[in-house]
Amino acid sequence: MEHTREPTREQITGLLLAGGRGMRMGGADKGLQTLHGEPLASHVLKRLAPQTGALLISANRHGDTYTALGAPFGAQVIADTLPDFPGPLAGLLAGLRASRSEFVLSAPCDTPWLPVDLAARLAQAIGTADIATATTSDASGNVSLHPVFALLRTRLADDLAAFLHAGERKVRAWYARHKTVEVSFTDERAFYNVNSLQELADLERHRGPG
Repeated sequence: MEHTREPTREQITGLLLAGGRGMRMGGADKGLQTLHGEPLASHVLKRLAPQTGALLISANRHGDTYTALGAPFGAQVIADTLPDFPGPLAGLLAGLRASRSEFVLSAPCDTPWLPVDLAARLAQAIGTADIATATTSDASGNVSLHPVFALLRTRLADDLAAFLHAGERKVRAWYARHKTVEVSFTDERAFYNVNSLQELADLERHRGPG
């Protein structure tokens, strides 16, 4: 029977997902777009690094730039093993394969205010589950799932590889194959992701959560 001890920081590898096409930004590399003088990826790394042991950056372009950004955090840059930018699951697979720890904590590169207690809250909830992921609720009680903010067991790599090789791409569909717990966070702004250059310009004028 599997133990239910809460994973420690050293048992969790952080995974910054920065491997997308950036289509809604005109093909720009999202993680390298600047906010308040720093690349978005740097904002995320600063919040992710204190929560995990080792750090990985999933990037399919500008590897040298990401290597430089990750250097202060000891982060290793990895790339998808599948061609044609098949989506966040490909980045997750690369992270699960590269991780030397039991768990991977994933976060996208365009969420500069991700929760500083993301790892702690998900680790506390995962128990014997395979995946713990974040949700928020609005004032009306409508629940939003934030699937790429997740704590996953690295042993899921083979199953994810088979799922992708079958042509599947949807994160929620893969999660549904496994025991998954959802963890409610109160601050929806912490999961705000930058989807366009206009949104980025708006953030330049209005600072977000501290």
